[in-house]
Amino acid sequence: MAERPSGPPAGAGGDDRDFDWMYGDRPPGPPPPTQPTRRQPPPSADDRPEPTRMLPAQPRPHQPPHQPPRQPPYQPPRQPPYQPPYQPPASGSTGKGGRGIWSRPRTWITLVLVLILLWIVYVVAVPFFTWTRVDKIAFEPDGDRPDDQPGTTYLMVGNDSRAGLTEEERQKYNTGNPESSLADTIIMLHTGSGGPDVLLSFPRDWTIDGSKINGLWDPGDPTRLVAALEQETGIRVDHYVEIGLGGVAGVVDAVGGIEICPKERIKDPKAGLNLKRKGCQEADGEVALAYARTRATTRGDLDRVGRQREVIAAIGNKVLSPWSVVNPIRWWRLNSAIPDFFAFGEGTGQTDVGRWALAIGGIGDGGLTCTMPVTDGSATAVDRDRADPLFDAIIEDRADDITKKQCTSAGVAE
Repeated sequence: MAERPSGPPAGAGGDDRDFDWMYGDRPPGPPPPTQPTRRQPPPSADDRPEPTRMLPAQPRPHQPPHQPPRQPPYQPPRQPPYQPPYQPPASGSTGKGGRGIWSRPRTWITLVLVLILLWIVYVVAVPFFTWTRVDKIAFEPDGDRPDDQPGTTYLMVGNDSRAGLTEEERQKYNTGNPESSLADTIIMLHTGSGGPDVLLSFPRDWTIDGSKINGLWDPGDPTRLVAALEQETGIRVDHYVEIGLGGVAGVVDAVGGIEICPKERIKDPKAGLNLKRKGCQEADGEVALAYARTRATTRGDLDRVGRQREVIAAIGNKVLSPWSVVNPIRWWRLNSAIPDFFAFGEGTGQTDVGRWALAIGGIGDGGLTCTMPVTDGSATAVDRDRADPLFDAIIEDRADDITKKQCTSAGVAE
């Protein structure tokens, strides 16, 4: 930068300051006269510059026009609705429309349907449970047997075994010798389509080859008895049912007692029976058992087999009573008595047992109750003239052909 020159100050008559240092050298002498400043006229409209115009922004083809994000309007935080504390419904509370829940027909219909369903399950389940506890016995003998026959024949054996009875029960039922084990009751039940069902009793004193028929039964092994009956009668045994001494009393009590109709007054201290009047009367299990066991009547064992059939038919009638099924307590007691005193042959199923029970229950309504025809009151020998036609009618399922001469209550000719 040029050094500023020094010089005398300018005089009062003008500005003699030296500004050559700023503008450079100039010729000596007085400065040239200055031109007065001229005012420039304003530019015309044509001379004015065109104002700046803002062009609108064009969006790119692949991008939407830019818009500032919208802010949602402010919303205060939502508060959960107020829920009062739980109050248990007061008794007699009402439902919709101010009606109590128990006044609605739907409630009662639902309750009835539930009770019916529970009852059906109970009625079906109890026998299934009982069947798992029932003993099964092999009863079919070896060797030659009669061919299959129409209809179905059950052999029922009531033994006087004291097994399963307590000392108190033996005294109550007057069972006597605790070691005794004989077949006191031997009955065939035939059911088919050729006429009425037949209940046929065999006297226990019937002698075969020097042995009484009841002595051929062994506890837990009825095969000898079955073989002897099939050989002597020609009737094939399809199913086997064994009833213990206490079974009669237990089932009778389970069904609430039965009706017996003795034809005379009976007093038998050995059997524990004391019927002070004849005619129909109610009997509990103890009396029914004594009534079926006693031989203290005119014809002894021949009268007894008739009373045994009477008791069996009365039990069957009570078992098949609707009240036995509807009443859950009776149904349970009835089924509970079966495993303790009943046993069934191998191959016998629940359906077979049901048919047997139905047939027993129907004996009193048009069925035939007979005793094997015998020659006299001793009941030791079979009367073949009357017995063989009776056996043949059962073998061929022709129960309608059985005559009153062949089928008598005591087995003797009437």
